[in-house]
Amino acid sequence: MTSRVTFITPAMSPSMRRARFDDGDPIDEGGAARARAAAGSLRQGGRVLVSPSVRCRQTAVALGLDASGEQAPAGGDMGRWRGLTLDEVAAAEPEGVARWLADPGAAPHGGESVRDVCARVAGWLDAALRVDGRVLAVVEPDVVRAAVVHVVGAAEAAFWRLDVPPLTATEVSGRAGRWNLRLGTPLGPYEADTGH
Repeated sequence: MTSRVTFITPAMSPSMRRARFDDGDPIDEGGAARARAAAGSLRQGGRVLVSPSVRCRQTAVALGLDASGEQAPAGGDMGRWRGLTLDEVAAAEPEGVARWLADPGAAPHGGESVRDVCARVAGWLDAALRVDGRVLAVVEPDVVRAAVVHVVGAAEAAFWRLDVPPLTATEVSGRAGRWNLRLGTPLGPYEADTGH
């Protein structure tokens, strides 16, 4: 039995452009146009899941995806930092930001720590490993980071070392309790797997 999960990150939004912790804003017109241009480039079949954020839902619609009732994992809960830019938070709470970036268990914003997000996503992936078939999941970049940390068995501190661009695909496939990883494929015309 082989499970395959393709994570798609949302198209560009004003929050992403300004390094603002998600405040529920929609994708911008340029991001929507890129997603519409990529529609049809994703392998079809299997379940389509979407994180609850506005930008993930709008990206799925722009990609022409018909999501099932089940949701993909949500992005991390940023507590009282939600809606603020990283620069704003760093100016107001420099020690909190430094602790959050250095300690995966820290949650100075009152939301989820990186460790919490990694554990939640790992649990979701482990459950997916027990289901044969393909899943396409439109998710926030931090969900992709957490999935990669889990799949490669990296320390949680590696979370911040992973760049996840908008509107890219990260693929994992698993069987017999083990995952394999294919990172950051740009969305566009489908290219056959070359085996590399």
